[in-house]
Amino acid sequence: MNRCIALAAGLATLAACNKGPEINLKNASANEVAESVREAGASGTFVEPGRWHTDVTLLDIDVPGMPPQMKEQMKRSMGKFQEHGFDTCISEADAKKPKENFFAGKNNQCRYDHFIMSGGTIDAAMKCAGRSSETMAMTINGSYSREAYDATMTMNMSGGPGGQGMTAKSHSVAHRVGACRGDEINADHANGK
Repeated sequence: MNRCIALAAGLATLAACNKGPEINLKNASANEVAESVREAGASGTFVEPGRWHTDVTLLDIDVPGMPPQMKEQMKRSMGKFQEHGFDTCISEADAKKPKENFFAGKNNQCRYDHFIMSGGTIDAAMKCAGRSSETMAMTINGSYSREAYDATMTMNMSGGPGGQGMTAKSHSVAHRVGACRGDEINADHANGK
């Protein structure tokens, strides 16, 4: 679940792009998406670097066959992020030239069915291969500016332990709150470590 939250943070931060040139890709790797964003923002940054605060609300979670107690435990675990949100740091380098892992987390087995950014809206769908037979499909839809975003994400995981699947839907709202301080959840990455 933490891996999903980290991926969601990276993808949600992606939604904080400017209202510049249109990006419309189909069947694209995370690297191809990163390259298109770099090209679109060649004259400057596609997002304001700095500290971003994100509030995530879990709208729904469904794990077929999961005992109700375990489902509630998962909701409580996600609730910790809902209580206070979390902060991430976008470095100047990542704002100017985002790397492939900026768009797909640490999973290099992700591919976008489509990735569309235009006029302040984002619409993306991605599939990722996981360990053994695990797969994840994710959609993100919302609005963005250089300093804020509002997006809904739906994640479907299948082939987990015991063949279990999971569907989760969340809503993220974020905005830039100032300069990075070094205590963000990705502080080591943002500082080049």
